[in-house]
Amino acid sequence: MEVAALVAWVLAAGAGGYLLVVWMLNGGRSTKVTRFPILVVVGHPLAAAGGLAIWIAYLVTGDAAFAWTAFAALLVVVLQGFMLFTRWLVGRGGRHARGAEQAFPAAAVAVHGAVAVTTVVLVFLTAIQVTRA
Repeated sequence: MEVAALVAWVLAAGAGGYLLVVWMLNGGRSTKVTRFPILVVVGHPLAAAGGLAIWIAYLVTGDAAFAWTAFAALLVVVLQGFMLFTRWLVGRGGRHARGAEQAFPAAAVAVHGAVAVTTVVLVFLTAIQVTRA
């Protein structure tokens, strides 16, 4: 389960990186209308990368504290991701939907979200399991 969480985390990062590249190639913050706050756009991948580093530390050491810290980082990532997702949904097709985020393929957003949810569940279950051991 630990390695599955790592694989899911890396896949989510890849899909998220793709979305970030699409956003930047379509103007990013330079578009006149965007619903994405820059602190969340920067904070979401940074918190995810930091959490991934902590998860790798858990895999190397087996220390439950690292597993729970990685899970806590994921909670921050989830809150930021949910903010980005809801703002993307609200803008889709609306009259103010002119931001760079409108270039996101819906399938890429769905894959990123689904793999991210899988990651959170696997990390949580692993943290519980390692704590009981």
